[in-house]
Amino acid sequence: MKHLTKFWFVLFAICVSAAALAEADLKASSPGIAVLKQSMHARHVQLRPYLDSGAVGVTSDGMFAVRDAGSVPLAQRQEVNALVAAENQDRSALYAEIANANGHPEWQAEIRSTFAQRWIQRAHPGWWVQSGGGWNQK
Repeated sequence: MKHLTKFWFVLFAICVSAAALAEADLKASSPGIAVLKQSMHARHVQLRPYLDSGAVGVTSDGMFAVRDAGSVPLAQRQEVNALVAAENQDRSALYAEIANANGHPEWQAEIRSTFAQRWIQRAHPGWWVQSGGGWNQK
């Protein structure tokens, strides 16, 4: 009986989360969101060569990771690590800003999950994406 109760609770939580996310405006706008998007867009120009080369990949949670540091010249590794860290920080902040713009900061995890799926789906051919713990080239 305890397992059945837990099952129904989990099912209810999933349904509530899905319903809440269906109501979320993922294209919400605010000054904070605009600044984050602009920052991410500007950084993308710097990150693109590392994504194209496979040095940086998209993780299963929609963040970036240095996948193959050995393919980055030693003199550039610190810069790549800083770019990836800044990108991940902005992505996390973006999810929080969108949740807040919707008036539901508790939706942040669901928004992050939705964006992660989109980042992975929209990864360019040849980019590396993480799936099931391993890396695969798209």
